[in-house]
This record gives sequence, structure tokens and C-alpha cells, in this order.
Amino acid sequence: MNQKLFFSLVLAGLGALFFLPFLGGVRLFDWDEINFAECAREMTVLGDYLRVHIDYQPFYEKPPFFFWCQAVWMNLFGVSEFTARLPNALCGIITLIYLYHIGKKLNGHRFGLLWSLAYVGSVLPHLYFRSGIIDPVFNLFIFIGLVNLIFASWKREQLGSKMIVPKSEWAYLLIGGFSVGLAILTKGPVALLVLGLTAVTYWALSRFRWYLSLWQGLVFVLAAAVFPLAWVGLETWLHGPAFIDNFIAYSIRLFSTPDAGHGGFPGYHFIILLVGCFPASIFALRAFAPLFIERNYQREFRRWMLMLFWVVLLLFTVVQSKIVHYSSLCYFPITYLAALTITQLEDRKITFNGWMRAGLIIVGGVFVLATVGLPLLAKRMDVVKSLADKDPFTQGNLNADVNWTGWEVLPGVWLVVLLGLTIYWFGKRQTMPQAPVVLFVGMGVFVTLTLWFFIGRIEGISQDAAMRFFERSQGKDVYVKTYGYRSYGPFFYTMKPPVRNTNYYNDDWLMHGRIDKDVWFIRKAQETPTHLDSLPDVRKTGEKDGWVFYERLKK
Repeated sequence: MNQKLFFSLVLAGLGALFFLPFLGGVRLFDWDEINFAECAREMTVLGDYLRVHIDYQPFYEKPPFFFWCQAVWMNLFGVSEFTARLPNALCGIITLIYLYHIGKKLNGHRFGLLWSLAYVGSVLPHLYFRSGIIDPVFNLFIFIGLVNLIFASWKREQLGSKMIVPKSEWAYLLIGGFSVGLAILTKGPVALLVLGLTAVTYWALSRFRWYLSLWQGLVFVLAAAVFPLAWVGLETWLHGPAFIDNFIAYSIRLFSTPDAGHGGFPGYHFIILLVGCFPASIFALRAFAPLFIERNYQREFRRWMLMLFWVVLLLFTVVQSKIVHYSSLCYFPITYLAALTITQLEDRKITFNGWMRAGLIIVGGVFVLATVGLPLLAKRMDVVKSLADKDPFTQGNLNADVNWTGWEVLPGVWLVVLLGLTIYWFGKRQTMPQAPVVLFVGMGVFVTLTLWFFIGRIEGISQDAAMRFFERSQGKDVYVKTYGYRSYGPFFYTMKPPVRNTNYYNDDWLMHGRIDKDVWFIRKAQETPTHLDSLPDVRKTGEKDGWVFYERLKK
């Protein structure tokens, strides 16, 4: 067995070990996870795989590819949290292998291994492969598209040898274009926007050197358009331009306003990437400064990664909606730059300086304080409640009956030992070869331990009572409706059947009309009575952990 195949299998096994177990161990979280899983579930219920639905109405915010991936597994293994998250777990395994192959091609076996390990061993990149959100699949398609665009330009300019770019430039352009097309079919044209801005930035900073011909650029764009246009064309032919009109309006709203309350300060994504991509982010910072890199194509690839990073960061800094995963495409250049720094440390071209040590200690200390402090604070919930918002909903959440054993501090203890050991190794005159491997694999273990100990308890505080309320309606012929807030839980966790009476979509009818089924309402606790409390035929049936439940009997 050759080296490439052996380590590909090792990384596949490592990814499977980290990403597959306990995918269904905790409920999906509002909004995105439940939203996307429900879109896929309704595909399977309706048998309509062309058009995306939510609450059995057309959903115009996302194209269908990711929901197709989820629906495949739901058809095979049933509707569950596991099948909703499985596409990203498999995407994680593919990503680790792909990064190893590209890294090995560019900088050798050790670099490819470090790049892959940096990805699996950084907090948010690891965590997203265990989630049910769209971005891991979306980002991988964009990155494959960009890499193939780079390789096509190298082939044209004879920058790399046949070992680096063995295919023809047209093959790279078609592969890259089709990959970007799948990205567009996953989340929308922002894929082409990001890649286009990166390509134009490289062109401008290269003093407007045409690294691809006009025809080659056109072939790439046409290849990227094939899959999206085929789907949009069929959707428009069958249903008219509703998807295009609504999707454009939704995209403009995201760019121009803090949609759904997702606002933030200008440095939001910088902080998210610094902390969320720990520890790779600490090493990546050094690679923004000059480095000694021997070969031209290696220097060029670093330039591309720097430009990809800045384009994504600046673009989503300008976008008014601030959501954590918007900047997640930066995970590729960050982990690449981290691997570059570490290989330079191992080759003794640069030194492990005080800034790197301080970064590991300070940002790592944030995670230690969080994982050690949270279970200790949970033992003094009276103190937590005195510091938290005083509104009834927050205070009710904190009243949730969640069992904290004290063992939850173990991830923090693990991280202290891990950081101490690796900082010592990195600080030696000659960097120990096991230091980065232990650090990144150990960080993967840290994320896993943190999920095991914390995610179920966080879910218990934040949404367990509401989801249990929805689950109680499964198999019952009732309407379930939220009042005063938005949630996708009433669709997925009720296993809601198709809507037969369109009056259901009329809130006034549900509260005042001659209903044909009982209606179960849920709202968040608040100090003042609501309209529901004033209705004579609506009775309050319970209250738990900040959630209030009602019932209106059919007439």
C-alpha cells in the first residue's frame, strides 16, 4: 500500500471516529438545523424533490442540493437527527482526505497531513462537520472550484510540473466550474461571487496579468452555470419566476439589513475566526508575515489563500447580517496558513515566539474558563440567575432541571494538560515532530468531550421543554402553533403531515374561528398577559422552563 492511500485511509478512519458517533445524540437546534432537516423531511413526505418546502409551502431561501443529500439518508434510514447530520459528517471525511491530497501535492506528505489535522483539530471546523447546517458542503464545493481554477492557470502558465498539474487546463476548468455549480445549487450565487471576487483580486494584485484567457474564463463560468440553470429553468417552467424573485429579495435583505436580529459590530467575524478556529488561528497569524518559501507555485498558492481569506472576511464584514458560519469559508486558508507556519517551525526557518505562546494561552484560556467555569456556576444557579436577564423567559430557562455532576470540568482539565504539553514541545529549540499532531488530535478529543458533557445540558436549558411539547403531538390530529416567536420545531418534531385545511395558515382563524381540530399553542413566558390569555375558549395547560402551553378545543 502506498503512502498516499495509507494516510487517506487513516484520515478517513479518524474522521469517521470523530464525526459519526452520537450524531443523533441530541435534538436538532432551532433555527437552521431544524429548518434544513424539515425541508428534507417534507421532500420525502411529498415525494417532491424538485421544489423546496417548509410547512408545506414553497421555501425560497435555499436551493435544493443539501436537502437532496439529507433526503437520501432519510429515505434509507428514516427521519432522525442522525440522518439530518450525516451529510456533513461524510463531507468532513472527504474534506480531510482532499486537504491531505492537495497539501501533499503542494508541499509534501508532512504538510498535507498537518493541513488535514489542523482542520479536524480546530474548534468550529470540527464542530460544523457534526452539525446539520449547509455550510460545510457549500464551502467544500467552492474550495474545490478555486483549487481547480488555480491549477488551470498554472497549467496555462507552466508554473507547476506535470506532477503538480497533470491534467489539461480545460479539465481543471470543467471540474472547477461544475464544483462551483454544485455550490450554487447548495446555497446560491454567493459561491460565484466569492470566487469571482477572489479571482479578480488576484488579477488586480498581479498587475492585471491575464492568468486565464477570456475563453477559459467563459468556459469556467458556463460550467458553473450548468447545474443551477438546469434546476432554476425547470423550476421556473413549472412554477413561474417565484423562486427567483423571492430568492433575490431574500439575498438583498441579508446583505443590507441585520436579518432576523443577526446584527453585530464590524470586527465580529475577526473575533469569531480567531477564537472559533483555535488553535489553527494562532499559528496562521504568523503566516501573514513574510516567510521563506522555495518554489514559485508554493508562493502563488499562499497568495491565493491570503486573498481568499481577506475577500471572505471583508465581504461578510460589509454584510449587515452577522452569523457565525458566514465566514466559515475562511477555515480553509486559516488551516492552510497554520500548516505552513508549523512546517516552517519544524524546518527551523522561523521560531516559536512569545506571541504564539501568548495566543495559545489566552485563547485556549477562554475555552478552559468556559468548560471549567460553566459546570461550577451551574452548581450556583442562584448566582447565575442574579447575573442573567430578569425576563421570565430567561429565568424560566435557568430553572430547567438539568443534572450537573461536576465531571463536566474534564474537557477543561484535558485542554490545560494538552496546551501545557504542546507549548513545552513547541518551545524547545527544535520543534518536536509530535507536537502539532498531539495538539490537533487532542483538540479533536477536546471538542468531542465538550459536546458529550455540555451539548445535551445546553439543549436541556434552551429548548428541551418546547421540543417535548412538540413531540407529544406526534400521532395526534391537532394543530401545533407558536405564538409570538418563530420556530421550525412545530414542523419537524411533530412529524407534521401535509396540510389539508389551508385555514391553518391563518392565525386569526386558529384563535377565533370555527376550527376543525384542537389547537395547541406555545409561547415564551413574559411578564404581561398576552392575547391568548384573554380568549375565553383558550385554556392554559402548563408552563415549564420559560415556555407556556395552551389548548383550544375544536368547535
